[in-house]
Amino acid sequence: MLDAEELIESIIRAFMFLAGILGNNLLAIRSLPRQKSGIRTNEVLFINLAVSNLITNCLVDLPDTMADFAGQWFLGETFCGFFRSFADLSETSSIYTTFFISAFWHQKLVGSLKHGGAPVRLDSLCLVACLLAGSWTVAVVFSIPHFFFVKVEGGNESHEDCLDVFPNAITRQTYEIFYLTLANALPLAGIVFASIQIVITLLKNQRRIRGHNSDTTKEMVKDENKGLTGSSSPLNTNTDSKVEAPANLSRPSQMPAKPSPSSGTQVRAAKSVVAVASVFLVCWLTHLFLRITNSIHTSSIVVEVASYVAASYTCIIPYIFLHGVKKLSFSCKR
Repeated sequence: MLDAEELIESIIRAFMFLAGILGNNLLAIRSLPRQKSGIRTNEVLFINLAVSNLITNCLVDLPDTMADFAGQWFLGETFCGFFRSFADLSETSSIYTTFFISAFWHQKLVGSLKHGGAPVRLDSLCLVACLLAGSWTVAVVFSIPHFFFVKVEGGNESHEDCLDVFPNAITRQTYEIFYLTLANALPLAGIVFASIQIVITLLKNQRRIRGHNSDTTKEMVKDENKGLTGSSSPLNTNTDSKVEAPANLSRPSQMPAKPSPSSGTQVRAAKSVVAVASVFLVCWLTHLFLRITNSIHTSSIVVEVASYVAASYTCIIPYIFLHGVKKLSFSCKR
């Protein structure tokens, strides 16, 4: 029987699993192109992210939730190898895809605000396909060792857990160093850099718009004052005032044009990327710290907490993207 603490943990895990399944399926479905020839970079990236997260939800979170409710690992040592491999496979792919999304929307934002919406490098589907293929290759390479170096270990009261068991401490530490550097630290640094650049670009654009609107308002006030001064002069005739009126009516045409809907969509999408990056930073810095701690001193509790942190990320970000990008574009196309 589960005690109260274990029951609460199992319920939380089950809720995260259901939220992740729902959110990532929605993200994948909403990212499917409506026209066969109209697939775009952001749709490919969102589908890839959803698939990566669904691997975590279905092949990692679900077995882990079942094991929590059962009170022990009951799926056998063979599936234990798949379980540990799928965990790192989906985790690595999800991290790299988030990095590609951040880079893509940074390029789109800069292109929209500075270069009139000119095409960017990541608009090329061939380039994106190569990047995704490379990320999946890295993910597979780092997931393979987990399939061989696993063991179902029993603890107190016949409680069994699926754990990584490397041949020795040097092998474990070597693997962890390469994995944490290539599959965590590097894409994490790229996400942070792209997010900072997005924030700087948004702030500069907002400051520029405010300054431009302020200058335009001052010019309009001056023009209106001149018009009032001219009309109050006793030397002006009725004919002059009639001639002046059309000129004053033409002033509003000099107001700056409103931002295009596509520009507004890209700005909102960029803001959603920054929001995702913030969640990513909190989750994966914690996850990275726990992985480093576990590489120094192996602990089943640390592994469990790290898996919860990873699961929380995969069940939160789909809803941020749905709100910031796909939901907005869906409402605009109606």
